[in-house]
Amino acid sequence: MKRLPAIGLVFALVAPLPAAAGDKTVAPVDLPLLHTNASTTLRLRTPRDWTVKSVPGQPEITEAQGGGLLVRILRRDGELGLDGMHVECMLSRLAPETQAQPQVEYEYDFVSGAAGERRALDSAFVVHYDAPIAGAKDWRQRNLTIVGGGESLCVIGFAPMPAWKRSKELRRLLSAVLASVEFKPWR
Repeated sequence: MKRLPAIGLVFALVAPLPAAAGDKTVAPVDLPLLHTNASTTLRLRTPRDWTVKSVPGQPEITEAQGGGLLVRILRRDGELGLDGMHVECMLSRLAPETQAQPQVEYEYDFVSGAAGERRALDSAFVVHYDAPIAGAKDWRQRNLTIVGGGESLCVIGFAPMPAWKRSKELRRLLSAVLASVEFKPWR
């Protein structure tokens, strides 16, 4: 089987974004910078003003941040159980569990898809935090978990709900950064 080079294909399979009404041509989001994770197994593209770093002591966790958004990539060597990995990544939050409401509001949950040897699960939901984080208590979290090709990973997008609701450009930007993640070998 062929290796899937880009997560964008998996995104298209599991949860395509609807085109905006009346939009005939939409300019692509400008993502000029290319970053590689610490273990050089993944890379992603971001706008110029974003920062990308590996979490100290955890080289398989990469975070990209900018424009009030956060993308967290958790990668593990080996193929873990898809459901278990997805649930674990859904619990990856912006604050400790004790600082968030236990219930989340699901937009959609466990949408599945596959491309080549990789299987994927996609969920999106709102987490309500007890105290504001970067000015917002409510954050939309999208988790895309992909297992196959000898590795397991989650790509998690975080956006403050007030901005998510009012800005189509912010939604396009986050979706473009999430979809830019590529596996090695590069295409």
